[in-house]
Amino acid sequence: MWMAISALNLAFAVMLGAFGAHGLKARASEAQLAWWQTATDYFFYHALGLLALAIIAKVIPQIPIKASFLLIQIGILFFCGSLYIMALGLPRGLGAITPIGGALMIAGWVILAWNAFKFAR
Repeated sequence: MWMAISALNLAFAVMLGAFGAHGLKARASEAQLAWWQTATDYFFYHALGLLALAIIAKVIPQIPIKASFLLIQIGILFFCGSLYIMALGLPRGLGAITPIGGALMIAGWVILAWNAFKFAR
């Protein structure tokens, strides 16, 4: 399941990146394009991270990944989603959600580090 979710994230990241590069360019301001690019970059990085977590779950099943995976996934939705929405011209007030998404992604990676340290003992 983890690998399938990771693969879907990567597919969506490609689609959204292509839309930004081809479909949004003529309609969006420089700031909107920058938000779209940032969202796509973070989407790709964290989707690849989720894929790495899925692989870790198979190779080292003693390291729990569920909490990290869920926090990162929700973080992607909040962080990237809010930037995508703003780039499409919807209220900039939604940008208040962006740092929450970032904090969730950070928390997911910190929990993974904690679990890896516990496993290494």
